[in-house]
Amino acid sequence: MKQRIVISGRGGQGVLFVTRLLAEAGLALGMDVLTSETHGMAMRGGTVISHVKVGGFKSPLIRRGSADMGLFLTLSDITIHGDFVNTAGYRVVNTNLSGEYLFVDATTEAREMGSLLVTNLVLLGYAIAHRTLFCDAMVMKKVIEKISNNRNRELNLVGFQRGLELKGGQQ
Repeated sequence: MKQRIVISGRGGQGVLFVTRLLAEAGLALGMDVLTSETHGMAMRGGTVISHVKVGGFKSPLIRRGSADMGLFLTLSDITIHGDFVNTAGYRVVNTNLSGEYLFVDATTEAREMGSLLVTNLVLLGYAIAHRTLFCDAMVMKKVIEKISNNRNRELNLVGFQRGLELKGGQQ
């Protein structure tokens, strides 16, 4: 399977961590993986976008309109980077507002868990539960266990599991 994925959010929301998780999952499955990220003003809360390609691609960048899947950590990010996803692709958005995308309020879920740090993992779990990504939950759990630091490992796994269990909304 080949897949082109964009991940968009603000600095500090864990875009780069999700990028690493997806890359490691692809490698664990024996797939070729390419990543690229743009995070100019991320340190000041600016927009961050990452590109992940799994499968036999030659370039890490994804052209607008050619991504198979997009993870958007805020609703405003779909306005900025939503056009990277092709018309048949999946858009998974952290919001409580319905639209032409899959959505879940990952921020509220993370807040209820006691840590906004897992918002990205709730969204990732939700996306995997809805079969929008190339890997399954078991592979991702192993990757989260492997690369999370000791202090956050259990919280990351719980946040991911919460995302797997959510119904959220659809287009």
